[in-house]
Amino acid sequence: MSITVLLVIIIVVALAFDYTNGFHDAANAIATTVSTKAMTPRAALAMAAVANVIGALVSTKVAGTVGKGIIEAPAGRTGLVVVLSALLGAIAWNLGTWYFGLPSSSSHALIGGLIGSALAGAHTVKWSGVVDKVVIPMVVSPVIGFGLAYVLMIALLWVFRRSNATKANRNFRRAQIVSAATMAFGHGSQDAQKTMGVIALTLVVSGHLDPDAGIPLWVILAAAAAISAGTYAGGWRIMRTLGRGIIALTPVSGFAAQAVASSVMLTTAHFGLPVSTTHIITTSVMGVGSVRRFSAVRWGVAGNIVFAWVLTIPAAALVAALMHVLLRPLLGD
Repeated sequence: MSITVLLVIIIVVALAFDYTNGFHDAANAIATTVSTKAMTPRAALAMAAVANVIGALVSTKVAGTVGKGIIEAPAGRTGLVVVLSALLGAIAWNLGTWYFGLPSSSSHALIGGLIGSALAGAHTVKWSGVVDKVVIPMVVSPVIGFGLAYVLMIALLWVFRRSNATKANRNFRRAQIVSAATMAFGHGSQDAQKTMGVIALTLVVSGHLDPDAGIPLWVILAAAAAISAGTYAGGWRIMRTLGRGIIALTPVSGFAAQAVASSVMLTTAHFGLPVSTTHIITTSVMGVGSVRRFSAVRWGVAGNIVFAWVLTIPAAALVAALMHVLLRPLLGD
């Protein structure tokens, strides 16, 4: 199999991963909006798809981190096998967690896939980059999401404590449309960037792109289109878990969760940190739910989600390593 054919296959698989990311993580942006009936599911998905495209076009800092800051893939066919194995491992994990309705992280599945594939091929993993730009933000960003959502929810309840409940709910439903659009914009600025980074890495190791060059425009547009198409396809299983399985949301709590989550996502994207949109919105939902009372949060469902989080990077790494074992003899060096 020629380098060019292998390159084309990897780009197609990368865009397929981007598509699965879209339908896997679509619920992140719109689950709270749909569950509070601020928007219909299809209208919310369409809005999220458009906002995803816009977010994907704004910056490539996260793409640079994923493409250059996680592993050192060797040039030529060997490096291409590493990338292809990583993508297949991430897709397998995405599809498995989607089937069971668990909102795990597509971002961390991809990063786990890159790590596992590189280790299987005895290639360099940039552990300092993994710790500083993946592990620490992975732990800190959900905690920040929980804390800020808790504080914002208390503040909103205090400010609007004398407001007419019906009128307030109607206004917060409208505000949720804006917060959901911002959430989807942040999703595009985070998750679409990861596929851009992988395609750019593929072009570098295949000799079609200079390592110091920026992300080509066609890569940006292709990644944005794929994640948007996946978003519009929907993620109904995960939407049910996130929108109703953790806490019974109201318009004000849905708005608070989305406002906090989108703020955290946009801030981390500005610094090129590939955080998990799933982790952040889920802990934000937990944060607003805890204001009512801690027992209002369905901690059993939340525990299953956290278990999936912890498992994502090592599980995706293991699948990617197995893929590397299978693909390397087939494709040769």
